[in-house]
Amino acid sequence: MTEALATRRSPLESLGRIATFTRVMYKPHYLLYGVLWVLALEGTAALVSHPDIGWRPTGATCARIAIVAIVLLYLRMVDEQKDLRYDRVHNPDRPLVTGAVDAGELRAAMAVIALVAVSASLALSPASGALIAVVLGYGLLLWGLERLSATVRDRILLNLVVTYPVQLLVTAYVVCSAADSGTAVVTARAAAVALIFAGAFLQFEFARKTSRDVRPGELLYSNALGTGGSIAASLLLATGAVAADIAVVRPWELDGAATVIGCIPVALLLIPFASAARFLRSRERDYPVVPPVLFILALYLTLIAQAVAGTA
Repeated sequence: MTEALATRRSPLESLGRIATFTRVMYKPHYLLYGVLWVLALEGTAALVSHPDIGWRPTGATCARIAIVAIVLLYLRMVDEQKDLRYDRVHNPDRPLVTGAVDAGELRAAMAVIALVAVSASLALSPASGALIAVVLGYGLLLWGLERLSATVRDRILLNLVVTYPVQLLVTAYVVCSAADSGTAVVTARAAAVALIFAGAFLQFEFARKTSRDVRPGELLYSNALGTGGSIAASLLLATGAVAADIAVVRPWELDGAATVIGCIPVALLLIPFASAARFLRSRERDYPVVPPVLFILALYLTLIAQAVAGTA
């Protein structure tokens, strides 16, 4: 019935429904995250590759930002479909559950996004096109794997191990594409930059799925690790991100403002640690997500400023 209705919709109507989905499920702060992620990642990779040359965003940087932004929307569309069974119970207001958009419309939009992302990446370099195709393909692989395996779908820690590599693939895309344009060099030190971004994102991932309550059926890290264990994991990941930044960037080897800015990430650890202390003293049921978000954004802005200051 739904598919029959979908066939009677005009392309303009379906486009409007996709726009509604995007407005609801791809909020402005997701886009802001994607922009800062690419800038901070490319800038840091450039800084550790060419500390004496410095870094400035280029036209290729803008292209990579646009490509990553639409790929994140593509992955959001994949998640909406692969999580449909779970969302019917726990998130009944999601667009695919309510019928505000249907699976056929999402798949058509995904096909267009994939074509644009691969074509634009090929314009940057053949390797860029191949890597972004791998990212898109891995998203589809995760969808199929979760449909086939209830264990992967329902065991949150195993699910994280299986799903997080898509973020690493996007990181690899940005660094390798930047290397193809001469902005960075793919070395062990540049590759280790990925640890900064893995720790920063995962501290938020654990924080946003932490609660004092045990909620059977919900995908919460606190269900698997306990409230204290989930908070400890988030804090450990935040600390690891900062430690990786200091070890990889080596701010003491930089000059002037870059050296000063390079020390800021250590101070930023006050955000997650103060938040954890406040939560443990409070009676709040769910762990607050604003401080972990602020930590990510502040860290990425610091990395961008550090890379730019290195050119002075």
